[in-house]
Amino acid sequence: MKKKISPYFLMVLPAVILFFAFHTFPVLQGIFYSFTNFKGYGSWEFVGFRNYINVFKDSRAIDAYIFTFKFAVLSTVLVNIISLTIALGLNSKIKFKKTLRGIYFMPNILSILIVGFIFNYIFAIFIPSIAENLGINALTASILGNPDLAWLGIVVVAVWQAAAFNTILYLAGLATISQDIYEASSIDGANKWQDFWKITFPLIAPFFTINMVLAMKNFLMVFDHIMALTGGGPGRATESISLLIYRGGFQGGEFAYQSANAVVYFIIIVTISVIQIRYLQKREVQM
Repeated sequence: MKKKISPYFLMVLPAVILFFAFHTFPVLQGIFYSFTNFKGYGSWEFVGFRNYINVFKDSRAIDAYIFTFKFAVLSTVLVNIISLTIALGLNSKIKFKKTLRGIYFMPNILSILIVGFIFNYIFAIFIPSIAENLGINALTASILGNPDLAWLGIVVVAVWQAAAFNTILYLAGLATISQDIYEASSIDGANKWQDFWKITFPLIAPFFTINMVLAMKNFLMVFDHIMALTGGGPGRATESISLLIYRGGFQGGEFAYQSANAVVYFIIIVTISVIQIRYLQKREVQM
């Protein structure tokens, strides 16, 4: 007798085909072309590991890596501090709690490009005009036009928008903590600060791990915020790895070279994520 095809297999098959066609196959294709001199058009030849070696010799790529890591580390720290603080406030006994949760989540549903354009107007026109009327000379020019300060403007926008999602995850973690624990600690004479370090933070440690890993990964892949705010400028002061790969691969005839850069960057992101998970999970056990 012929075996019947499992209905579960038929349900999963379309998703598997789509995932392979639009994700796995392009990834494999990019890895293949990273060992060639393909420009994105025309003929090509195999060049071995030459593209990978050139990535580590390229000063533009090194500058982009330095900027991206500097941006990602600062943004990850800030977004977790801010979102955890907001979550603690929204989890307390305050009025309009549900309304405030909806308001704080709104930045997450807005388009990154639209948010970038709005903040571009704020940094370029709104803040300088107010500073000029108040006589604050340091803020009369847009920080996005300053090569030394432009990256801070991107940090502000990225953290403001990312804090919404991280806050929701922290709220989910805080909801798992029983109030009986806090009542017992209050009987023992513990204050709010002791409650946080001895009860709250250890119990939401898994959520802290998730937020740290996701935030770092997302900030390392920053692209839309930079395109909307500075376009990688002034000069190349805010050019991230993702932006460099896009411009070089699709606009600069460096498809194979930037494919190699993308493979290197993928390995770096996976390595950082694994290190984060292992280290933070060890802290969870210790707590």
